[in-house]
Amino acid sequence: MKAVAALFLLLCCLAVSHAWRCTEAPRLFNADQVDAGMGKVVATDIYKRAYFLSGRNWYRLGTTALKHVTVGPSGTWGTSASNRVHKLVAGNFKQVNGLTMQQVDAGGDGQVVGVRPSNYLAYCLREAYALGYTGVGSVGWTYLARKLKYYSCGPLYGCWGVDTSSRVYVSKAISPTTCRTSSWTTVSGLAMKMIEVATDGNVFGVSTRGKLYQRRGISSSRREGTSWVYVPMCMSVKHVSYDLRQLWVVTTSRLLMTCTP
Repeated sequence: MKAVAALFLLLCCLAVSHAWRCTEAPRLFNADQVDAGMGKVVATDIYKRAYFLSGRNWYRLGTTALKHVTVGPSGTWGTSASNRVHKLVAGNFKQVNGLTMQQVDAGGDGQVVGVRPSNYLAYCLREAYALGYTGVGSVGWTYLARKLKYYSCGPLYGCWGVDTSSRVYVSKAISPTTCRTSSWTTVSGLAMKMIEVATDGNVFGVSTRGKLYQRRGISSSRREGTSWVYVPMCMSVKHVSYDLRQLWVVTTSRLLMTCTP
């Protein structure tokens, strides 16, 4: 029955996605979140199991229960239901002693960024800590003097975030060695619930209404870009990620799709 429902939903999406060619991704039932970077794809399901994709198959990633997982230059990181930060070390996740985070992102230029639970304060973990952590000792997070509910970085054009009022911001510079940021700019136009920055600088966001958008006009001289472009999907979207011309979409009905331009 699940397979029939997934096929029906997929055919619906194929009928409305004009600029993107979408198909069902290798099947991961009850997908909840996905992250792609450096040629790798990781995901979690509603049961807080983390997976990685190899070929057409998903394989369990470690044994730790995680609600959010991310992959990037600093490795594979995640957060648990109790907001404990973890890093994948030698095939299993090791708890990172220190601050708790509700969401982390490893897509930057070596640093890891995160958002604290409850107070939504944004933090950054310097490259030396992020790359060198092996599961022993604690790490020191740098406070970024910004309140965000979702935070994502790329190595080219800085970091993007969504605050508690669903407003979008971009930081034009961040140092992976010191975590210093500068020139936060408000990106007007849409209220977002999450946003993802790709390795190549592409930015995609999911609006508070579950609509998917791509930010156009991003460059080294105009990192905030120029406009939001709607990406048609027949279902409400929960989460999105992008890497190497491949768009990964988790719908609110827990279907995982992959799209190419």
